[in-house]
Amino acid sequence: MQKVLLYDLETSPLLGWTWETYETNVLSVEKNRELMSFAYKWLGDKTVRAYSLKDLTPKQLTGKLHELFNEADITIGHNGDSFDKKMANTFFIRHGFGPPKPAKSVDTLKIARSRFRFHSNKLNDLGEYLGLGRKLSTGGFSLWLSCLKGDKKAWDRMVKYNKQDVVLLEKVYLKLRSWGNHPERPEHGLQCPVCASTNVQMRGWNVNRVYKSKRFQCRSCGKWGTSNIRVRHHSGEYLKAA
Repeated sequence: MQKVLLYDLETSPLLGWTWETYETNVLSVEKNRELMSFAYKWLGDKTVRAYSLKDLTPKQLTGKLHELFNEADITIGHNGDSFDKKMANTFFIRHGFGPPKPAKSVDTLKIARSRFRFHSNKLNDLGEYLGLGRKLSTGGFSLWLSCLKGDKKAWDRMVKYNKQDVVLLEKVYLKLRSWGNHPERPEHGLQCPVCASTNVQMRGWNVNRVYKSKRFQCRSCGKWGTSNIRVRHHSGEYLKAA
């Protein structure tokens, strides 16, 4: 059974020197970006967990994330490919960790952009539009600033905010997954390549010049799929796809 990880990172801003306050260049970086917290859950589990700098050092926090990535076969994030995964790799190499185990990635932002024309592809806006809920309000940058100053109540709210992002991410993912290119799971008989349900309905054929194969639709999530049994035209010979 493949392990599917839903996750979300929260990071600190750069601390630097500038001459101006509007559309200005940073003259010198005083402190680099750091991982502040991350929340996660395994698909199919009920519990959302989180770790933060409130309780761990930067290296310890990064190590916890590295361990998770080494467990996952598939990772799911919103803008995960462009932000979360690259930021994670940046923290890994900075703190002396090697590349984690290769895993397939699903980015719900990419699905939203490629298959739909929502008025906004932000996670919060997708949640609202699809009737799935909202992100937790933070009150703005002051929450990040309070955390960096060591405010324990602010850290508690940051962790709560981070966890809610993962809750909403899972709901959006489950809504969109039959529209996207979810990495196919190992097939055991005829089952949905996304949710692994065997409640499928045969719906015609996929045909090319040499073969035809049975097409089906999952009655649980709506995903379309194709049987790995192919039939050669004219001869009627059955072949199992590799």
